[in-house]
Amino acid sequence: MPSFHSYRRGLKSSIAAALLTLLALNSQAQQPAQLRVQPLTLPRELASPDNQFSGLFVSQKRLFLLSESRLLDPDKPEGKLYTISLPDLDRKLTDTAYVLPYRKYHLAGLELLKDKITAAGQVYEGLEAMLVDDSMVYFAVETATASPNCYLLQGQLQDSAVVMNPDFLVSLAKPTAADGSRIYNAGFEALLQNKRSLTALFEYNSFPAGNFAYPFDKLRAGSISPGKPVGIQPLPFRITDVTATRKNRFTALNYFFRGDDDQAYRPAQTDPNTALVKPGDAYRSYCRLIELRYRGNTYHWQPLAEFPAEYMTYNWEGIAAYKRGYFVINDKYTPQKPYRSTLLFVQPARR
Repeated sequence: MPSFHSYRRGLKSSIAAALLTLLALNSQAQQPAQLRVQPLTLPRELASPDNQFSGLFVSQKRLFLLSESRLLDPDKPEGKLYTISLPDLDRKLTDTAYVLPYRKYHLAGLELLKDKITAAGQVYEGLEAMLVDDSMVYFAVETATASPNCYLLQGQLQDSAVVMNPDFLVSLAKPTAADGSRIYNAGFEALLQNKRSLTALFEYNSFPAGNFAYPFDKLRAGSISPGKPVGIQPLPFRITDVTATRKNRFTALNYFFRGDDDQAYRPAQTDPNTALVKPGDAYRSYCRLIELRYRGNTYHWQPLAEFPAEYMTYNWEGIAAYKRGYFVINDKYTPQKPYRSTLLFVQPARR
C-alpha cells in the first residue's frame, strides 16, 4: 500500500499536469483566429492605384467600390464609384479566369461641394466612407489634419451617375485630444446604419476621456438631424471601415500602420495590444477584423480574426459582409511597388 506522502506527491503531480493542460488549452483559445483568403483579380481599370479605394458596400445585389476621389487633376477632376454584380462575383469565386464586368458611376457635382468645403476654410482630402440606402448614397469626407471639421455628403443613384445634392453639406467636428490637438490623419472612416439612423465612426477611438459614435436620424426629404453621441469601448489602432452583419452587430477593419507619423495610434507599452504591433524591438503594421456589438447605448468590441502575415502590410480600407465572409479592399498600398488595388474574399477559419 502506498504511503500517505507518496499519495500526496502523486496527487500534486496529477494536479500540476491538469493545470498545465488547462493552461495549454487556454493559450490555444487565446490565439487569434486566422482568415482564409481568396484573391479576386480585378480588371485593369479597377486595379489602378489612381482609384485609391476607400470603402465597400453591398446593396441591390451589387458590390459598390468607392474611389477616394481626391480630385487632384485640375484638368479632369473626377469623383467616381464602381459596382460589380454579386452573381458575377460568385462566378469569379469559382472560376478564377473569369474577367469581372463592372459599371462606373460619376459623382456629378462633387467638385462644387469641394469648393464649398474650401470656401469654409477646410482642406478636402477625399471620400473615406459610403453608405447606400435604396437610391440614396451617403459619403464621408476626410479633411487635412489641421482642419477642424469633416463632412457628410449625399447623392442620388441614377443610371450612370450619382447626382450629388448641392445643399447637403453636414459638418462633423473632429474629436480632439485633451490638449486640444487633432489626431494625425484621422477622419470619420466608417458609416453604419443602425435602425433608421446613420452613424459615423471616427478613425481614432483611444481618447482617455471617452470615445463616441455620432448618429444622425434620417428624416423625410433626405435630410438628417444629429442625435446624441453614443459610447464606444476604448479601441486601439484605427477603424478604417465597418459592415453590418446581424441586428446590432457589425464587423470592422482594425488597422495599425507602423510609421513614425502614426505614433498617436501606438498603444501604451503596458497595453496588451502592444504585443500585436511590437512583437520585438520594432513596430510592425497589423490588421485584424473585430466584431462590434451595440448594447446598453454603447458599442463593445472583441477580436474576430487577423490577416495572414503576407497581407498585414496592405492598407485595408473597405469591407462588406457577404454570405459567410467578407469582401475587403485596400486603397493602393501594398508591401512593394507597383502599387495596386487588391480585392479579397475572406472568411474566419473555424477552430
